[in-house]
Amino acid sequence: MTAQSLFIEPNHNREPRRLASLDFDLPAELEAGEPPEVRGFERDEVRLLVSYKGDDQITHTRFRDLPDFLDAGDVLVVNTSGTMNAAIEAERELDGTALELHLSTHLPADLWTVELRLPTGTATSPFRHATPGETLHLPDGVTATLHRPYRDDSSRLWISTLNLPQPLDEYLDRHGSPIRYGYVAKRWPASYYQTVYATETGSAEMPSAGRAFTPELITRLVARGVQIAPLVLHTGVASLEDHEPPYEEFYRVPPETARLVNAAHAAGKRVVAVGTTAVRALETVTDAGGITHPGEGWTSLIVTPQRGIRSVDAMLTGLHEPRSSHLAMLEALAEREHLEFAYKEARQENYLWHEFGDLHLILPCNAHNRIRTSTERSMHADAREAGAVTTLPSSTALRKTPRPTEPRPEYGESLRRNSISPLNKEKRDEG
Repeated sequence: MTAQSLFIEPNHNREPRRLASLDFDLPAELEAGEPPEVRGFERDEVRLLVSYKGDDQITHTRFRDLPDFLDAGDVLVVNTSGTMNAAIEAERELDGTALELHLSTHLPADLWTVELRLPTGTATSPFRHATPGETLHLPDGVTATLHRPYRDDSSRLWISTLNLPQPLDEYLDRHGSPIRYGYVAKRWPASYYQTVYATETGSAEMPSAGRAFTPELITRLVARGVQIAPLVLHTGVASLEDHEPPYEEFYRVPPETARLVNAAHAAGKRVVAVGTTAVRALETVTDAGGITHPGEGWTSLIVTPQRGIRSVDAMLTGLHEPRSSHLAMLEALAEREHLEFAYKEARQENYLWHEFGDLHLILPCNAHNRIRTSTERSMHADAREAGAVTTLPSSTALRKTPRPTEPRPEYGESLRRNSISPLNKEKRDEG
């Protein structure tokens, strides 16, 4: 029996348009329209909002200070899927309409799920008038044939065949570009859409929670005793307008990653998922008793507050848009009230949203309220047996930063130059 068949979820987790996620106003000036490197910063200089769901404490810092919030023995689970140049210019054979074809997921039998979008200046909008059997012409004589909608209840994604006379990666390197949406006015090189630890290409959109990692930061984490556990989940295209949950995606959880996750839990350490994609893969192979198994296959799992999360204690993630399905996953980890509090703080502090924006680390509780090491747990148990009260040392001191009364000067001018009208903006979520 496969891991996929061991952990079948109820049907309510699979149906689209069933998630009631957090809603709020997102000002256009908080939508990051360019990479931090273009704004004069290193990747790991983006801001990091650390929120403790146990007591609603908030700490403001920079991402390069992440090691200060993790301990030896904690496990960071990262998605090593690389980003495809998945956007290709296309033309309908039927009437010559110029479109943009977004490759989403490479299916068995060499089929693809694709999304058709209509260029509208610097943005695109959904194209919902495709018909089964029609042909699209792509650069260099390549064609795509649309077979049928991927789901009967939605015309957003199509099952298609690509007539490619050359290797896919070579073709996309020449003719494709990273998928971008209306808040990103300019095309940026593909390197801006890759994490430093990507090992195999396959995601339609960047698993952007890991974008801020640098080789130097990873070295510091490892030197601190934090363990890095890789997995793969190839992300499909986001549902910008309809806020649909993600569809089936390919995943692979190696045996060593499953072992590290289980060992961390057994030792009382934290498992921190880097991004919602890592959570989806881990939850697919984690049983009701909280044991994570190795596995590979296709997952249709939707993580909801009703289902809960079994595999991780904490999450590093981007800032998600109003009504995003990813917010339902965050609510499964931290309650709605905590997310409302944290997101209100992020907006007040002028944090930036989207793949080029700032990050959010959700931890169980702050350092002063947590028994942090096996030695400390032993001390605590001994003290309880003796009837004594013991104050345990903390290996991480919380650093509070004052709330600014004005927008950050280093981002303000760039944001004003790159903001877009709320009437025209289009949105995506992190993976």
